Amino acid sequence: NDQGQLGDNLAEASSLVPVQVLGLTSGFTAIAAGDFHTCAVVNGGMQCWGSDYYGQLGDNSPRSQSNVPVQALSLASGVTAVTAGSRHTCALVNGGVQCWGYNSTGQLGDTSTSERDVPVQVWGLTSGVADVAAGDNHTCAVVNGGLKCWGDNEMGELGDNTTTIRHSPVQVSGLTSGVTAVTAGAQFTCALVNGGVQCWGYDNDGELGDNSTNQSGVPVQVQFP
Repeated sequence: NDQGQLGDNLAEASSLVPVQVLGLTSGFTAIAAGDFHTCAVVNGGMQCWGSDYYGQLGDNSPRSQSNVPVQALSLASGVTAVTAGSRHTCALVNGGVQCWGYNSTGQLGDTSTSERDVPVQVWGLTSGVADVAAGDNHTCAVVNGGLKCWGDNEMGELGDNTTTIRHSPVQVSGLTSGVTAVTAGAQFTCALVNGGVQCWGYDNDGELGDNSTNQSGVPVQVQFP
């Protein structure tokens, strides 16, 4: 809680048991935690707390931290899901995706590498989005049954068969339909596809589940026992 990420207005005081986030006792429908910040969907709006050094709280305030929840600018309604990367945040808003915070590798998807203190629209993703997930410095979304990703791609975590950084969404190779959910690790990504699981990116510790430790820039099938 050194940067207020517990939201109980007691920064610097760690807690070994659950503590109440100040002012938010009901209305939660989704929550996500980054490295040092937390965001939640509350009554259809977005509230965030903790570190704000890269604008990841989205409230357009001086970049320091907030020990209590603050409203992400312009997101008072229409929010249905939230995901948090290490230092950026993205939300599913009225069927589209908006992101804010750190953007050194294009993880906000707005075609730039500029940090954002307020939510910005991900390029081209204004409707048809069913799920969104953020890794350390990349983001992916299920769009009309397919999958698109953007941001850091050093380990092939965008799945487009390159290691090129992308500042806007690109199509994951082979996944144009049948995708129902996505999740992202630090430098790898996995998706639920036609009832099975496919993964891509970093694999030194077997993250991809394909019985190898070979990095892959395209989706590979997880091999279940």
